[in-house]
Amino acid sequence: MKSRLNSITSVFPQAQVYHISMLLFRVLVSLQLMLAHGLKKIGIGVSVAEQVPNPLHLPEMFNQLFAVASNLFFPLLVMIGLFVRIAVLPILAVTLTGYFMVHSGDSLLQKDMPYMYSLAYLLILMLGPGKYSADHLLYQKNRKAFK
Repeated sequence: MKSRLNSITSVFPQAQVYHISMLLFRVLVSLQLMLAHGLKKIGIGVSVAEQVPNPLHLPEMFNQLFAVASNLFFPLLVMIGLFVRIAVLPILAVTLTGYFMVHSGDSLLQKDMPYMYSLAYLLILMLGPGKYSADHLLYQKNRKAFK
């Protein structure tokens, strides 16, 4: 009983709990981003594809492709755990641009979505993908090759 209480109240998660949590967190956040925001940018599930804002005044085609990739392709990489820290960067570019530029004058309620996605992907950037990822497999393979 005491060990169960200690494991529940510990501020340091067990390694296995951490790795499973990161796997679930990565997959669920990325899946939600893809389903809720990515698919409608290419016209799936809506009558007309969503118009992507362009607050940085980039070339329209580049802006559209970057937004679509940041909402569909890069979250897919995060889900499988491949090049996670690199894949998170364009996602953060879009979510932080949404928060600080697109919704800068909006209420907190309207800023909520890009804020929460930004926090989630910042956490993934800082903590990494965890053991259950393609990155971990590549790391293990490279570590053995260089010994």
